[in-house]
Amino acid sequence: MNRLPPERKSGDVMSVDLKTSQNGNGVVTVLIEGDIDMSSSTEVRTHLTDLFEKKQKAIVVDLSKVPYIDSSGIATLVEGLQWSHANKTKFRLTRLTPMVKDVFEIARLLTVFEVFDSNEEALKGI
Repeated sequence: MNRLPPERKSGDVMSVDLKTSQNGNGVVTVLIEGDIDMSSSTEVRTHLTDLFEKKQKAIVVDLSKVPYIDSSGIATLVEGLQWSHANKTKFRLTRLTPMVKDVFEIARLLTVFEVFDSNEEALKGI
């Protein structure tokens, strides 16, 4: 199945919205809304870095509202995974959209990350 990024006009600047909620006991969920691409990956990286610096026990990233991700977005999430290993923090991804899941599948990252179908599933065992 061929999934293409959303249509954009030349010069369009896409933004990303990041909503963080505390689940208690040092566990946070980050809902990302919008494309994670060259224009927004720095903002996502900064947000995740701030959370890692706060020494969270676990970070759950909800990708249910991410229609498109490019290589810079993937690199940002891989960095998050590396930070999680360095800080002994759980880093889990949830609710991947079909387009995002295809990209992770092609890059063979579905077995590298802890990926869950729901936030509730991801929070179990933390």
